[in-house]
Amino acid sequence: MCFLNESDNQWVSLGCIPDNASTFLAGVTTLNNKVFIVGGARGANKQVVERSFCYDPENHTWSEFSSPHQLRYEVTLVGHEGYLYAFGGEYERVPVAYVEKYSLSTQIWTFGKELPQPMAGPPATKAMGRVFISLWKPQDTTIIYEYDTDKDDVIPVSSINRPQSYGHCMVGHRDNLYIMRNGPSDDFLRCTIENFNLSTQQWTTLSGQYVNSKGALFTAVIRGDTVFTLNRMMTLQYKIDTCSWKPIKEKSGFNKAGTMHTFFLRLPTEIKLMASKLYKNPHQSFV
Repeated sequence: MCFLNESDNQWVSLGCIPDNASTFLAGVTTLNNKVFIVGGARGANKQVVERSFCYDPENHTWSEFSSPHQLRYEVTLVGHEGYLYAFGGEYERVPVAYVEKYSLSTQIWTFGKELPQPMAGPPATKAMGRVFISLWKPQDTTIIYEYDTDKDDVIPVSSINRPQSYGHCMVGHRDNLYIMRNGPSDDFLRCTIENFNLSTQQWTTLSGQYVNSKGALFTAVIRGDTVFTLNRMMTLQYKIDTCSWKPIKEKSGFNKAGTMHTFFLRLPTEIKLMASKLYKNPHQSFV
C-alpha cells in the first residue's frame, strides 16, 4: 500500500498488507478514515479469500473482521454512514447478485435486496448522500440503479446505450454521476465520459475525447472539485467545470504490478514522515 506524496511527486510505501489478505479481485473501500478489504482471490484458480481486513492509519495497524455470508471475489465494496455494502461478485467463477451490508457498530453482516442481475465488479459510487450502482447488459446498455440504504431496495434510475470494449467505472460529484469507459471497440486508449445529472435527470456527453497515449484509464477518484485519473504511467488531474473536465496537472503514475485500487485517506503527519524517511533511506525501518 502506497500514498502519493504530491509535493515530491513520488509514490511512498506504507508497508505491505497482511499475508492472509489479497487485493486481487477484492472489494476495497474507506469508511471513517479506515481502509477495508473484503473478499478477493489467489492464484489462477481464483481461490477465494475467506477473511476481511481493516487498516487504521491512526496507529498504523491492521485488524481482521468477519466476512460476508456469501464468500466471493471481484466484489464491489462501498462504505456509507456506518455500513459496508458488498455488491455482486463471483464465487467459483459464477457471477452472483447478492448484496450484503456490514454494520460497524454491531459487527454483523445482513443480506439486502439482490441486484437485478448477477454481476462481477459492478461500478458503484456515492453522490448527494446516496449510493448508486451501474450495471450493463448485452447490446451495450448501461443502467444506473440507486441502492436505497434505508429500505435495502434497488431502484432503477436511468439507462443509456453506448458501445464499450470492456467494463467501465463511475464516480460521483455533487449531483452528477460520471460514467467513464475505454473504447469503443478495440480503441482502449481512448476514454469517453458521460454525465448523468440527478437533479435534471439528463445525460450529457462530455466534449472531446480523453485520449491517453501513455496507457488506458485504470481508475478515477474525486477530491473536492478535482478528479484524479490513474494508471501505470501517470496520474492526470482534471478540474470539474460544469459539464467538462479540464486537465490541470500531470503527476507520477503507479507503476507497480497487480490489481490497483485507489482511495483517499487522511494520514497522520508522523506516519507520512516515517514513510517518506524510509523511502529515502530503505535501510531504515519502522513499525
